[in-house]
Amino acid sequence: MPFAVIMAGGRGERFWPRSRMAKPKQFLNLIGEKTMLQLTVERIKDLVGISDTYVVAGAEFKDTILEQIPKLPEANIIIEPFGRDTAAAIGLAALVLGQKNPREVMIVLPADHYIGNVRHFHEVLRSAVATASRGDKIVTLGITPHSPETGYGYIHCGELADTFTEIPVYRANRFLEKPDRARALEFLSSGDYLWNSGMFVWRIDMIRGMIEKHLPLLAEGFKEIGDSLGTDQHLKTLKKVYSGLTKVSVDYGIMEQAGNVFVIPCDFGWDDIGSWTALERYVEKDEHGNVLHGKGVLLDTFNTYVTSKDKTVALLGVKDLIIINDNDSLLICHKSQAQEIKKVVQALNEQGFDRVL
Repeated sequence: MPFAVIMAGGRGERFWPRSRMAKPKQFLNLIGEKTMLQLTVERIKDLVGISDTYVVAGAEFKDTILEQIPKLPEANIIIEPFGRDTAAAIGLAALVLGQKNPREVMIVLPADHYIGNVRHFHEVLRSAVATASRGDKIVTLGITPHSPETGYGYIHCGELADTFTEIPVYRANRFLEKPDRARALEFLSSGDYLWNSGMFVWRIDMIRGMIEKHLPLLAEGFKEIGDSLGTDQHLKTLKKVYSGLTKVSVDYGIMEQAGNVFVIPCDFGWDDIGSWTALERYVEKDEHGNVLHGKGVLLDTFNTYVTSKDKTVALLGVKDLIIINDNDSLLICHKSQAQEIKKVVQALNEQGFDRVL
């Protein structure tokens, strides 16, 4: 049975002020009653048992994870002393799981995704595991695009390489950074490009070998950490080495460099729920396209998303806004700037308002 590694270390800055450093979006119930982390664990339970499910996160989130996933063994929380992007987090998980079975397959999933068609998601993952189990392939899941999204990276899909249970597996030609709208339209019209979902499947020894080949400094750090495993110096070594690791994404550090990357096109109702405008796709709107969570009146107001926990809201003559009142903070943002809310978080931090972050 494969291992599942859930990446839960993100900060969710584009969901400020609801998402805070102490409780970022993966630990919030943005859709329904369950949190994004709970939905992710529940989604894979028929493929991977809870004893083979691991969560990578900072130490400050350990209690929250155990509270939200009480059946998860405490030892299955892989603690990152510092955030060092996805290549380091994945390398740390591979180091830990490699102690158990270095030839087993490792499924890597972000903790904050939404999947509409779970049955098809399982079919795709089974095919990805079958492909990766051979040991010579890195597999990623690419989402069939339905719009010219500029907030996602893209994968250029190459020739057909294999088929498992009627699920096609293609060679991934290139990974591309987030495009501008004109280029996103080109990608959409060509039919050869997929959204990069950030979900990966590979054998543990394979990804460790790729880190050694393409990120040798990272590999050196993990060798030192690995040598300390089981000793009373492990935590001290982990903190010391991790603090010096280069911040690099697995996409840039490995996927763009490796030649043995394959992609499975998917259409199972995926969304990374990366912003307030993404979230509104899953909530009911009034006849003018407005969403109101809380009490208030919206007059001559259109296409506006409002949530207010404790204050009555009155809007008059506005459109295309995001208005979030959350305890001690208020955000008012034009929808066209929804992807830039992290700039607000940065500015607040720089100007001494870190207590609201």
